[in-house]
Amino acid sequence: MKKFIVPVFLLFVFGISSIFLPLAYAADLTLNNTPTRVCFSPHGGCTEAIVKELDNARSEILMEAYSFTSKDIASAILKAYKRGVHVEIILDKSNRSARYSSADFTAHMGIPTYINAAYAIAHNKIMIIDREIVITGSFNFTKAAEERNAENLLILRNKDLAGLYLGNWDNHREHSEKYEGI
Repeated sequence: MKKFIVPVFLLFVFGISSIFLPLAYAADLTLNNTPTRVCFSPHGGCTEAIVKELDNARSEILMEAYSFTSKDIASAILKAYKRGVHVEIILDKSNRSARYSSADFTAHMGIPTYINAAYAIAHNKIMIIDREIVITGSFNFTKAAEERNAENLLILRNKDLAGLYLGNWDNHREHSEKYEGI
């Protein structure tokens, strides 16, 4: 009887304790010599982590997004652009007609903004900063992603990984069309 009771007891204890684990949190760690930040939303600080990286950008921000409506992220991108950081953005075709898209905002601010209409959905959510930092995950660059959705975000500091993402970004940029805004 004890053999049966102990595993059930452990499952009960671990099952109950998992209720108390936060759904949203952030952590810093190093994976194979790659400094990494992991965030989970809602309310996990993903937007704040992105803004911090954008504020620290020195030379370049390349972004590719399905949805982009976050005022905080758009503001940080504009600040970087105004201080001389090279910025280019590729967005899914849905941003042409999205009611609250930042595509019009960035295009009207002079930031080169492109529409990728080559796919049913251009679903990438990435930023490449200074050719050494990759921001990626399910996290759309939106207020809803921070406040209402279950999302994940990775910030990885690795030049080799950034190089792979840069090659993919360049490929998508080649077939994207310049967006002038509405």
